[in-house]
Amino acid sequence: MTLETEIRDALGSLSPDHLDVINESALHSGHAGDDGSGESHWRIVIKAQALDDMSRIARHRAIHAALGSAVMGRIHALAIEIK
Repeated sequence: MTLETEIRDALGSLSPDHLDVINESALHSGHAGDDGSGESHWRIVIKAQALDDMSRIARHRAIHAALGSAVMGRIHALAIEIK
């Protein structure tokens, strides 16, 4: 299973109306945090009603919690856009 699939599956718990999971690792090749896996830098674009009434920090925490430590431990950089 790819890390993208794991991210999508984990964020499914938030019942998103929209979810883009974008691997940006190639843009950071050779930079700090590039572990050579091709799965180190990610961008998530999400719209989920579960996040609507939360502050920005609470939204980010909810996304990190949904991803869990096993997934978060394999990501060097995560950009989050909440619609």
